[in-house]
Amino acid sequence: MAALSKSIPHNCYEIGHTWSSSCTLSSLQVAAGALEASLKIYAPLYLIAAILRRKKKDYYKKRLIPEILQSASFLTTNGGLYIVFFCLLRKLLGRFYSWSAGFGAALPASYIAILIERKSRRGLLTIYMANLATETVFRMAVTRGIVNPLKHGEVLLFCITASLYMFFFRSKDGLKGFAFSALKFIVGKEEIPTHSSLAELPSASRSERPALPPTGTEQPSSYGRTITALTRRLLDSLCKRGPRHRCCKHYQDNCISYCIKGFIRMFSVGYLIQCCLKVPSAFRHVFTKPSRLLSLLYNKENFQLGAFLGSFVSIYKGTSCFLRWVRNLDDELHALVAGFLAGFSMFFYKSTTISMYLFSKLVETMYFKGIEAGHFPYFPNSDTVIYAISTAICFQAAVMEVQNLRPSYWKFLLRLTKGRFALMNRKVLDVFGTEASRHFKDFTPKLDPRYTLFAQDVDMQLS
Repeated sequence: MAALSKSIPHNCYEIGHTWSSSCTLSSLQVAAGALEASLKIYAPLYLIAAILRRKKKDYYKKRLIPEILQSASFLTTNGGLYIVFFCLLRKLLGRFYSWSAGFGAALPASYIAILIERKSRRGLLTIYMANLATETVFRMAVTRGIVNPLKHGEVLLFCITASLYMFFFRSKDGLKGFAFSALKFIVGKEEIPTHSSLAELPSASRSERPALPPTGTEQPSSYGRTITALTRRLLDSLCKRGPRHRCCKHYQDNCISYCIKGFIRMFSVGYLIQCCLKVPSAFRHVFTKPSRLLSLLYNKENFQLGAFLGSFVSIYKGTSCFLRWVRNLDDELHALVAGFLAGFSMFFYKSTTISMYLFSKLVETMYFKGIEAGHFPYFPNSDTVIYAISTAICFQAAVMEVQNLRPSYWKFLLRLTKGRFALMNRKVLDVFGTEASRHFKDFTPKLDPRYTLFAQDVDMQLS
């Protein structure tokens, strides 16, 4: 483990901006590259979001470009100021410490940068970076032997998170906003809580239930118009008018059909989402490799995401119906059991990122509920502080131990800095014991000896 007191006397040119001996020029180059990359990221992102939200013409005329520039300025500032503080700390301290090149330089840079970003986006950015930093710290702890990874830990974490999320979904005023709408879309409006004494509801007679479409007398043409109609007809013929508990609100379906339809619906959604994510890369090869379009439809990941979402919904609905039959009432506590069991669906699509992100959002939800109840204190501007600390942790890993950083975020840093983050002289940083050059063994910077303190071939000893 790298000791915080250890240091090396190299200058910032020898360690950090090895492509240029000028600190000012280096920071400007990183800022320029970050500006270009951020505009390419935010311009299409904000435009697509505006189209999907059906923004009016005034938004495109007055707000779209300023919002793009504001978010681009946020990333540009973060990248450019990192180099500034990287060099400034070296000049103030006179040496490099294990913490100064990453965490120390990134902390003030990230704090200043997030203040530039719109307040409406700070919360989302904070949650994302806090999630990423937590995962990074966990990987660091595993590397150092402090903790042992739990087999299928991401699945267990998702089970616990799903259990609590579904409980809040079923509870009165448990979830609001996007989280409630998302779960309503996933599990269906039939599972929305009514908070009436459902156990006292009279048993609905067959004549009181909404009539199902007849299965044998309808003309085939009425069902043959869409795939949805054909699927519904098949399910109705298989399940017909089987049993449905009086507390179940899926009046048009029996419990078996209700679960099967839920699986098919969300399997289709997951399959289509994964297909759409692969469309841009597939179209780049449409003329050179037309076979790539077929792989787009029959890709393994498409079915994995579909199976994950479909099985989550069907397990949740099936367990909820089973508990209503067993206990003869509809209770919000059922969601704890149903949500936990539904979480095992992640075996089809294991993702630490999804588990950690949802868990982070859950912690945020519970914290704000605690604030409303008067159990937790409220800290103004806490999101900016958490963002700065989380980003600094990730930059520390990016400098000292890239192997413990999420690969997607490392690629993002390379894109933002035009590849310059990989040009740091990490072989010198190996003295801190974090295997900084583990993935950079073949890289040795070509430095101008006029601006270096030590020869490149001399291994410096720790002071």
